[in-house]
Amino acid sequence: MNGKILILDDEVKIGKILQRVLAHEGYDCQATTDPAEAIAWLRREPFHVVLTDLRMPTMSGINIIEQTKQLRPECEVILMTAYATVETAVESMKKGAYDYLIKPFSNDEMKMLIQRVMETKTLRQENEQLKEALNERADFSNIVAVSKPMRDVLRRVAKVAQSEATVLLQGPSGTGKEVLATAIHAASTRRNRPLIKVNCGALTETLLESELFGHARGAFTGAVGMHRGLFEAADGGTIFLDEIGEVSPAFQVKLLRVLQQGEFQRVGDTETRRVNVRVIAATNRSLEKAIEQGTFRTDLYFRLSVAPIHIPPLSERREDIPALIDHFLLKAVKGKGEKPKSFSPEAFDLMLMYDWPGNVRELENAVEHALVMAEGETLLVEDLPQALQAFGARVSTSERPVVYDHLTLEEVERRCIVNALERSNYNCTRAARLLGVTRRTLGYRMQKFGLVNPRQAGAPGAEDEEEDFDNDEEMTPDELDR
Repeated sequence: MNGKILILDDEVKIGKILQRVLAHEGYDCQATTDPAEAIAWLRREPFHVVLTDLRMPTMSGINIIEQTKQLRPECEVILMTAYATVETAVESMKKGAYDYLIKPFSNDEMKMLIQRVMETKTLRQENEQLKEALNERADFSNIVAVSKPMRDVLRRVAKVAQSEATVLLQGPSGTGKEVLATAIHAASTRRNRPLIKVNCGALTETLLESELFGHARGAFTGAVGMHRGLFEAADGGTIFLDEIGEVSPAFQVKLLRVLQQGEFQRVGDTETRRVNVRVIAATNRSLEKAIEQGTFRTDLYFRLSVAPIHIPPLSERREDIPALIDHFLLKAVKGKGEKPKSFSPEAFDLMLMYDWPGNVRELENAVEHALVMAEGETLLVEDLPQALQAFGARVSTSERPVVYDHLTLEEVERRCIVNALERSNYNCTRAARLLGVTRRTLGYRMQKFGLVNPRQAGAPGAEDEEEDFDNDEEMTPDELDR
């Protein structure tokens, strides 16, 4: 994504250097020393990023942030300052700044931050395009896809939705398989026909067969009349078979016939009936292991998994947690005309660290529990469910959020990095994930602050990397000049 960048600094030399460095990276740059001229440019044409100094004679960087967000809400602002304090950072972030750079900064530091802004904007655009590709008429407000794993899931959903393929959704309980099944149907050509949902694990084999295929009068005790099954009711539409791994081998044979030939018989009837139904199945079990154990048919598995989609647990997509929390807080007040409540920093940090064994469903329940228990506008740690409170009590001092009072931004940044490295046992991949940056960025920051990775230094006790950190491309502050 080629970006358009506006540079504002009252020192002509700095503006020219930044313009030259960023132009070398392929960005379209405009530089000025006059805030009024910068605002005029923003009125005339769109920019992706504004790089602005904090202190200028006629207007502050905070004012530039405010006016940029009024004129171009989609434009990101990066603040440049030699007078960094925590208070400045907090105020700029509240006004809508994306990040800050502390003068003097290196070319690489600035380039990496710009690159991160552009990647974020690209991902946002891709996410919106994927949702539009699913169906403009469908409601996907319940799908939160910030992390790469969930964006990959959404991409697969967009592809399979337009097909007639049978879909198998696999993932732990509470990850949102039913939500995705609904999205697939809503984006398909069958959207105007029924979507019928069945929990296969909640019914006995006899009841499940009767519910899905129907039964004739007198087929069994209590069958006082003919019953039309759910496959018939879903004709032309979609049927969602949740917990498909729980069905018996005998029933699997009958289900296979429907998938292969589109035909079945009602219980107690000899007439063969035909239907045109798309099947979406879901399970939290490993069907591959069930096949090895002889409890699930191989042919049925391959018939179901024409288009398999794996949904990762929440612990593997932690970037989604803040967005999910906001989503559930907004959902709680939707249509009520009330202002959404918010979590205290301590409660929010605790929710970010928790592993969420119950996944998205547990997170939603925790938010609802806190809303019920809270006495004020701010949701506190004591308002959270007992499982989270107990987890918080077990967290060691080294894992608790760092206190930032009276520190410069550089000191805050260094402590954040040390905290993340200690929590991940100096596994740089995990530490970078906790910090929400790339491993390359983390490596540069560690070099900047003189932090040593014990694994690189040959110290025992550090976990092996998920990927080799040593193989990351190194970037030095003087790279462009060389």
